[in-house]
Amino acid sequence: MIATVPEKYTLNVGTPTVISSEAQYDSYVEALMALDKKGHLNRQEESYAKVLAAFIEDWDEKHNPIEDASPIEVLETLMDANNLRQKDLVPIFGTESIVSEVLHEKRALTVNHIVGLSQRFSVSPAVFFAERKIVAPKRNLKAHTAHARRGR
Repeated sequence: MIATVPEKYTLNVGTPTVISSEAQYDSYVEALMALDKKGHLNRQEESYAKVLAAFIEDWDEKHNPIEDASPIEVLETLMDANNLRQKDLVPIFGTESIVSEVLHEKRALTVNHIVGLSQRFSVSPAVFFAERKIVAPKRNLKAHTAHARRGR
């Protein structure tokens, strides 16, 4: 399906195509922001906005990747964004020395720390978990399938 929008909504973008330059990217972002600012969109405008957003997201993934941050990097970023110092987190950690040890990765975050931080910053607790790779144990698929059939 091609998203066509009446001329008054094209916002100098025209029919969207895959983004091939920074200028085109900027134009699409500007057009999407203008649609967002408008508020209530009709069906054609919503379709147009979705197409623009898809092309913008594709460009961002290829040209502006965001690397995963460690839990400590997330905490430091949140502290900076909220103009907080170590002593401001004492109610969550108990002492300023524990805050310091966590920030210097000499001590791991506990479940209580994660709960307190997620509530303090209104973020998901998941942002404070380090990525863990879980390897499922190898199973004998034939034996498992046969056992499952016998159980029926």
